[in-house]
Amino acid sequence: MKKLILITGIATLIYACSGSSENKTSDTAAAETATATETPEEKQAADARGIGKFTNVEVGETLDAAMADAGTKVYDVKCASCHKLTDEKLVGPGWKDVTKRRTAEWIMNFSTNTDEMLEKDAEAQAMLEICMVRMPNQNLSDEDARTVYEFMRKNDGIK
Repeated sequence: MKKLILITGIATLIYACSGSSENKTSDTAAAETATATETPEEKQAADARGIGKFTNVEVGETLDAAMADAGTKVYDVKCASCHKLTDEKLVGPGWKDVTKRRTAEWIMNFSTNTDEMLEKDAEAQAMLEICMVRMPNQNLSDEDARTVYEFMRKNDGIK
């Protein structure tokens, strides 16, 4: 049984690492045109948000315990097999202090718009070079992404 689980896990990782080789020239040209008109401050703010629909996530000063508990359940099912709660890399990077390094918008955009972020976001691409495994799209809902972010805040010591 353990061998079957191991083989299934390896097959899943191999499948997740295989990317699309479609030509995205028009998308890249459009992104470059949009970036050329941004001021350096606007570009820096956009880079901190990542690529996706989340542009302004309201986060309270204190932890929302119910939301963090819901995020724990999502983490256990969809994230724990690749991410440790320490700074230790497993398959993906460890989550310790991630909310101190990244904005809520960037984290939520990455978790809900994984493929585009890995194709276009410089920070996501740098992480891919370190981890060497492409994060599979976990099909998180917006609510799941928000609860996981709150769980990450709890993990980072927010009370």
